[in-house]
Amino acid sequence: MWTYLLVTLLSFIAALVFAPLAGLAGHRLGIVDRPGGRRTHARETPRLGGVALFAACTLAMGVMAWQGALTAGYGADDYTRLYGLLLGGVAAFLFGLIDDWLDLPPAPQFAFQFLLALIALASLLWLERFTLPVFGLIALSDYAWGPFIYVPLTIIWVMGMVNTVNWLDGLDGLAGGVGAILCLVLAVHMHRQGQHSVALLPLALLGALLGFLPYNVAPARIFLGSCGAFFLGYMLGGMGLIAGGRVATALLVMGLPVVDTAWTIFERLRQRRSPTQADRSHLHFRLLDLGLSQRTVVLCYWGFCALFGLLALTVSSRVYKLLALGALGIAVVSLLSWLSFRRK
Repeated sequence: MWTYLLVTLLSFIAALVFAPLAGLAGHRLGIVDRPGGRRTHARETPRLGGVALFAACTLAMGVMAWQGALTAGYGADDYTRLYGLLLGGVAAFLFGLIDDWLDLPPAPQFAFQFLLALIALASLLWLERFTLPVFGLIALSDYAWGPFIYVPLTIIWVMGMVNTVNWLDGLDGLAGGVGAILCLVLAVHMHRQGQHSVALLPLALLGALLGFLPYNVAPARIFLGSCGAFFLGYMLGGMGLIAGGRVATALLVMGLPVVDTAWTIFERLRQRRSPTQADRSHLHFRLLDLGLSQRTVVLCYWGFCALFGLLALTVSSRVYKLLALGALGIAVVSLLSWLSFRRK
């Protein structure tokens, strides 16, 4: 338990120190978001918050590895998954940093996200198993259905998580707060399963997010940027896979932004527009257009995700979890449909 507290506190303090330094660097280098467009901020805001998040998280993980606490399991495959998580996280951060600097078009972004999925696959971070409440446990690690099942599922999962977090980062503190909730839920779930070493991974990220959020909540003094969103998305997706699969748990916490992302893509395609075209069709922007304040929308998101995270931890029945996922999807789609009708 003391190790849990140490890794969380270390990354928290590091993020508190690194965030203003990253903001200063963003101003000096001109890597800032300017007012206008979809953004609601009123002044130039640096978008290098991901530097602080990455530095704090990796520092805490490095100290835990140096202390011999970060073993991620007991076999060679466990270390392979750990290396894949860390390597993919570094790659996601570096590419996001390039995007923050050059403001790349969508095509290279999606190409790199596909590369991140390949890194996950190469390091055994794939959907080994998932549970169907009616048919029981289907173990993909036994290759019953072959790579043509787990390869596309893993690619969709990794790219989906990276894009969901990236698109969620539209309001101050939104993506960071939701990510922190998922980290806490994953850490508690891993601890319950006796995976004490693996639980240090989400705790390191949790502390970094909590140290970053005071600078990121409205009015934000620094944004995550692509480097932070890509890093956070890959790490959350990888942590859902690294220790036996926590995809259902992650989906319950991230259900609202995941459904919103899927709905936005569907709506843009239905209107014969590019799914990568930036607009205000995301749920958080639509709630702003209803007249809600930015802080109210963010708190509603946090509360909704925390509620379903608590549900994931307290409900053991697979059937009930599936029903909760279905109810969540129906509720979000109904809300989005009503907002679309109201806009028209």
